Amino acid sequence: VRLVESGGGLVQAGGSLKLSCVVSGHTIHMYDMAWFRQAPGKERDFVARIDYQGANHAYADSVKGRFTISRDNAANSLYLQMSSLNPEDTAVYYCAAGVDGDSPPYTKYDYWGQGTQVTVSS
Repeated sequence: VRLVESGGGLVQAGGSLKLSCVVSGHTIHMYDMAWFRQAPGKERDFVARIDYQGANHAYADSVKGRFTISRDNAANSLYLQMSSLNPEDTAVYYCAAGVDGDSPPYTKYDYWGQGTQVTVSS
């Protein structure tokens, strides 16, 4: 199973970006999926998750109301729409797939992408 993120880049504070994660090697319809991020010198943190049906979402408090996770099982893809970005959102963003139990902590992901850099300038 291979996960490839895209859509990162440099954006000014207050701007928006949409990240994509395309999965190959296995259909994603059985997997819960998630986004994580890792800022320089910090641990990788949970950002958002969506269950295999797309019915249940969860977000880190720091991104609630600004980020939206979605998926397209037909396209084997996961998305993260990010708005009202601020410099604290600067990080490498990773997508992940697995069966996470539909309850926090959301840590049970078997497959990970290589990440895409998001940099927010002030």
